[in-house]
Order: sequence, then structure tokens, then C-alpha cells
Amino acid sequence: MLRDIFLLIVVFASAGGAVLFPEIGTDFQPFVMIFMMMLLFLGFTRIDFEQLLDTSRSTIYRLIILVATKLLVLPVVLFWATSLVSREYAVPVLLLSGISTGVVAPFMAGLVAADAALVVRMVVVTSVLVPVSLPCLVKVLAETEIAIPLWLMIKTLCIVIFVPLFLVAFIRRTLPSVIDFMNRIHFLLSLCLFASINLGVFSKYSRFFFDRSDEVVALLFTAYVLAAVYCTTGFLLFPGANRQQRVAASISLALMNNVLVIVFSSEFFGPLSPALAAMYLFPFFSLITPLRLLGRSSETYSAGKGKMS
Repeated sequence: MLRDIFLLIVVFASAGGAVLFPEIGTDFQPFVMIFMMMLLFLGFTRIDFEQLLDTSRSTIYRLIILVATKLLVLPVVLFWATSLVSREYAVPVLLLSGISTGVVAPFMAGLVAADAALVVRMVVVTSVLVPVSLPCLVKVLAETEIAIPLWLMIKTLCIVIFVPLFLVAFIRRTLPSVIDFMNRIHFLLSLCLFASINLGVFSKYSRFFFDRSDEVVALLFTAYVLAAVYCTTGFLLFPGANRQQRVAASISLALMNNVLVIVFSSEFFGPLSPALAAMYLFPFFSLITPLRLLGRSSETYSAGKGKMS
């Protein structure tokens, strides 16, 4: 609990400090992509890839449905729905909705007693697919609105995701003691990287927060609405599954690599896309309690159903 509070303080203090005093984050701006790769590296060190070996029919079925929902159904539906309200927000919502499941999601699954194996599979599979799926969705859906270098976008995502992934696999095989050491200081390093990323990103868009303060409120509201949609969709996706799997599905859809969106959208899109991804940090770290409540309500429902039968 104390770690959670300390994490929130560091994340929000670094973001607020960068907005109010952008000069303190200027030196961090050129290295945001490197910080993101380091954060992904840390996340991959804590993933047990052996959990991917379960090839039962039910496991594969749930994984296919979840991956399709995460990388195709939700991004497309939310893009079209947002376009009806505001075309300016459509692409930022598409980018955030279509990015891969976050590497910190398995850790969050452990906090709320969800099915961590399901979340791990989602992290790995969506990370492998998103460098192709997301650029293609943007190209198809937003073709008339923006012009993006498709191959350069794919290349950027591949570098940011696969370099840390393969590096972890190599070090785990050749120098496992290094991985053990990294895991021992994982929390401290994560805090430093979150703070560094926030300083680099929020200082760069500090003027946006002051010049378009009304839009910041709208972005924050949008972020919380999206978080509710992601969580609810995941929880309702497998009504016959047990509590741990339903909450794991919510985590897989709602806890994404939003920092990765900040990194690459800054290269190809205007300030609105990274700003929405940055605003999602608030619901991102606020989801622990709702996810726990979802789990408890499901457990209560299941128990009551068992008594009735």
C-alpha cells in the first residue's frame, strides 16, 4: 500500500512539476524513447515466458478473442464513435485504444489476484502484433485526415518493443544473475524511469496545458471514460469464466502501454495524441480499487449463484 502511494506521488509530482516548471525537464526530452525502452526492459524481466506454454483449447480461444478485441474491435468501434462527437479526438482515441497491453499489467494482476498467466500472454502477443496492427489501422481509418510514414511508424514500434524483449531473453539465458539483480531494484528503477519520462514529456507540452486548459479537462474526462469502457468490456467478455479470468481480461484491455503512445505519437502526430496518452496516467493508476471491486462483486455473485443452485 505504501509503495502504491509513493508511486502515485512520484508520478503525479513529476508530471505536475514538469508542467509548472518546464525548464527542469528540458534535458530529459531527447531521451524519452530510451527511457521507454528501459521501462519495457524492466517489465519484461518480470514476465515468466513459460506461462505461454498452455495451449489448451479454452486458453487459445480466450487469447484470440482478447487479442482481437484489444487490437481490432475496440480501436475501430471507439474511433468511429469518437468521430461522431469530435473528429479531432478520433485519432488520439484510436492510438490509445489500439496499443499493446502494458508490461506492468502482470504486476497489477498480482495485486488484484487476477489470472496473471492470461495477462502475460496478452502482453507478449499484443507486443508482437501491434507494430503492424496499429499503423495499419491508422492508415486505413484516418487516411483522409493525416498522412503518416507507415514503414517508419512500424520501424519505430519494432525498435522500441523488440530490442528490450530480445535483450531480456538474451541476458536471461547468458547472465541470469543480472536479471535477478534488476528485479531486486525493480521498483526504484521504475520510479526513476516514470519520473524521467514524465519530465521529458510534460515539459515538452507544458504550454499546451496552459494555452488549452479547457481541453486538458476534456482529455482527462475522455481518459476516464475510455478506462471505464476498457474495464467493462473486458469484464463482460467472458461471462462464464471465473473471477480471476474476468478481471484479467479487464486488466489486459485497460492497462496498456500508454507511455509508448506518448513516445511514438510525438514523432508522427500533433500534441493531442500524446496529451491524451499522458492524461491516461491518472485512470491507469486509479484502476486498482475498481478492479478489486469487480473481482469481489463477481465472487459474491458466483457464491450467491452457487447457493441458489
